[in-house]
Amino acid sequence: MSPNPRRRETLIALGLAAGPVVALGFTRFAYALLLPAMRGDLHWTYAQAGGLNTANAAGYVIGAGTAVLWARRLGDRAAFAGALAVSALALLLTATTADYPVLSLLRFVGGLATAVSFVLGSALAARVATGGGQRRAALLVALYMAGVGIGVVLSGLLVPAALAVAGDAGWRAGWLLLGVVAVLAVGPALLAVRWVPAAAATPGAGLPRADLARLAPTFAWYVLFGAGYVSYMTFVIALLRDQGLGTSGIATFFVVLGLASAVATLTVWGRVIGRLPGGRAPALVSVLVLVGVLPVLLLPAGLPAALVSAAVFGSSFMAGPTAATVLARRALRAGGWTAGIALLTVAFSIGQGVGPLISGALSDSGGVAVGLWLSVALLAAAGLVALRQRDTVAAEAPEPVAALRR
Repeated sequence: MSPNPRRRETLIALGLAAGPVVALGFTRFAYALLLPAMRGDLHWTYAQAGGLNTANAAGYVIGAGTAVLWARRLGDRAAFAGALAVSALALLLTATTADYPVLSLLRFVGGLATAVSFVLGSALAARVATGGGQRRAALLVALYMAGVGIGVVLSGLLVPAALAVAGDAGWRAGWLLLGVVAVLAVGPALLAVRWVPAAAATPGAGLPRADLARLAPTFAWYVLFGAGYVSYMTFVIALLRDQGLGTSGIATFFVVLGLASAVATLTVWGRVIGRLPGGRAPALVSVLVLVGVLPVLLLPAGLPAALVSAAVFGSSFMAGPTAATVLARRALRAGGWTAGIALLTVAFSIGQGVGPLISGALSDSGGVAVGLWLSVALLAAAGLVALRQRDTVAAEAPEPVAALRR
């Protein structure tokens, strides 16, 4: 590990980013690429397709809600790494069956494991910064979140290649490829987690009601934001296919979305979120994600509209979890970061569970575009709610002890 403290912190955050590569880039978002093929090959309705994503989100809610318990029982480092390994295994097993209940169970387990790894990884990333204040911490959290964009890019390269060879039946090969890469991603995460600074010993590190009350608008925003953005991510590929976009166009769309996410998260959002007070950052994120949904609904169908949507949506959607993590770090004592991030992730997961189910039902009755208009409405409401969040500062917010473990 580099003797330069800032470079070392950057390398740790990037190593931890292997977690969201698997947790969100593969387990959650790659499903949008595979869903049309699975629906065609297995003859599902949109409601069934949305239901499978809801099973994943239900696991995500439970995983987020129990992440602190796993961290206490196993240690946050071991729980993060173990949950990441389970996520990789769930991806591999998804390629082995076409049985809907079994697939639902695997999506549930995958959701639970990825939530644990994502929550604990977010908390680990939040304490990587041993100096430099809130802006430096926000930048390192953004580096961690950039793993999602990297995962989306890899999904956009691997899954369409599998589908191009075998058509709709290639969904099995798609999950298999993602599972193999996920197994490989566990390595960098294991190396990085050993160097994360030890948690500060904070007496009474629970979450007082006053702390949670100050974050109430952020909890409400995160429910609405989760429901709005994931409805788009779940069904946009189905819409683009209905609009006549072929495999190469869809692959291009997904790669652009992932690249925009990774680049914007790495270069823009850490600095922006670190500077904006109160709920202005989540409100801005909600508006930009909403704008990203509109091109595929309002512009003439085709690749240009899809790429505009991918660029705008991709550059902004992962700023939501970054903003939530930074707000938790600002508002809570260091010992409460993991619990605060976990509770925020529960709120996020509830939105992600409800959104696709309602959007899928609307799509069955009125077409996919009708379901995606739900995203627009939810994101607009999220932006308005976020503005009610005021700046909060914990009574005591000690920096973590910078004791590096090998």
